[in-house]
Amino acid sequence: MDAVNLLDYDLDGLTAFCEQLGEKRFRATQLFRWIHQKGATDFEQMSDLAKSLRSKLKGIAAVTPLTVISEHVSADGTIKWLFDVGGGNAVESVYIPESDRGTLCISSQAGCAVGCRFCSTGHQGFSRNLTTGEIIAQLWYAEHTLRARLGTTDRIISNVVMMGMGEPLQNYSALVPALKAMLDDHGYGLSRRRVTVSTSGVVPMIERLKDDCPVALAVSLHAPNDPLRDELVPLNKKYPIDELLTACLDYLEAAPRDFITFEYCMLDGVNDSDEQAQELIALVKGRINCKFNLIPFNPFPQSGLYRSDMSRVQAFGRVLADAGIITTIRKTRGDDIDAACGQLAGEVQDRTNASNRLLRQAVTVKVASPKPGERNRQPQ
Repeated sequence: MDAVNLLDYDLDGLTAFCEQLGEKRFRATQLFRWIHQKGATDFEQMSDLAKSLRSKLKGIAAVTPLTVISEHVSADGTIKWLFDVGGGNAVESVYIPESDRGTLCISSQAGCAVGCRFCSTGHQGFSRNLTTGEIIAQLWYAEHTLRARLGTTDRIISNVVMMGMGEPLQNYSALVPALKAMLDDHGYGLSRRRVTVSTSGVVPMIERLKDDCPVALAVSLHAPNDPLRDELVPLNKKYPIDELLTACLDYLEAAPRDFITFEYCMLDGVNDSDEQAQELIALVKGRINCKFNLIPFNPFPQSGLYRSDMSRVQAFGRVLADAGIITTIRKTRGDDIDAACGQLAGEVQDRTNASNRLLRQAVTVKVASPKPGERNRQPQ
């Protein structure tokens, strides 16, 4: 019988496990602290655990981290790790250091089944959901590895964004315990305001997350109307914009922030005109308190899409800002190691044939050709 991976449990789950062994809750709390606060994997290191509990744990339980396949460090200090999750699959995580925070971007699936046109992960297809242990192991490894390198016991990672490979809300049952471990004061003690779930718009799960574990919410919008969003984010055909905005508005009742972040990938000639910015204003103004995060597109060959000029991105942002909508332009980080937004791909044993299917699909959105002298924006 395989040993239980204790990374699969939030504190309540670990308490239930320990109770099955005849142990009290405080023992589970001690064990949880050793695993997540101190990064221990050897039960013999856990000096304040009763010897009887340490003996019980041997052979039936383990703390099993992910194996690191590779690490790449960007010129700007961004670090990308490739983790082996078995079966020929590997997922990527990215650490982004800034002067006032350290942010870790975490994957939730090996691949992604949503198939957004501008995301390289979706073009790899989908293999499987990650377990809770595989999700939290990315934070466990990054936090304790960086502490060791810097020779400190202080917290390194202050922010977590579920924006890596996969659609987090399509792996809901594994996601929520991982979020609870991140938030738990006996674990990583992160603020709800500093843990963000990014979704392409899985409306029923947004409604559940509101009740189960409300954290900051980011929604991949990318279009001001249903016909265009149907093409860019196929999930929109199931959960159109009006339903999505209603769910977001309801979510704000429990959210730790008083706004929803709308992610908007800027695609040349597709969704970046002033008229489309005005459509966005009409869509959200007076309806929902929100912030727009404009994301420069990171081209990849299969997409057939191009990056909007920075001057166009800035002009688009000014239209939104002039209407009183908070708008930021995401600074591209780690693009020299393919760690920027939309670039995470890892290694996926595609069970959905998505990669071939997307290649065969005709591009039905109107894509502008590069302007003279701008061939550098064309996917290579």
